[in-house]
Amino acid sequence: MGMAARLIEVKCPCCDATLKVDRELEVVISHEEPVKARPIEDLAAAVQKLKGEPGRREEIFQKSFAAEKNQGQVLNRKFDELLKQAKANPDFGKKPREIDLD
Repeated sequence: MGMAARLIEVKCPCCDATLKVDRELEVVISHEEPVKARPIEDLAAAVQKLKGEPGRREEIFQKSFAAEKNQGQVLNRKFDELLKQAKANPDFGKKPREIDLD
């Protein structure tokens, strides 16, 4: 049985590295990291992307502001609905205590 027959090639699900594991010894014999792409391929494209950031940040802020403005109304409606359910069913939302289960 040759060395190649004893090795198992496994791909790591986290980092995509290739591991060669010896079956008999149950140890990693070699480790190959995957080739990573360069973080910035085109500098001009990266600059254009950054120029659009202020508009995108403003849009996200406006959405967040509108959601926060309506938060009070949402909470009031949720409270009213839960209050209505509690009045209709007196046991609504009550958890049994351990002492009551005996």
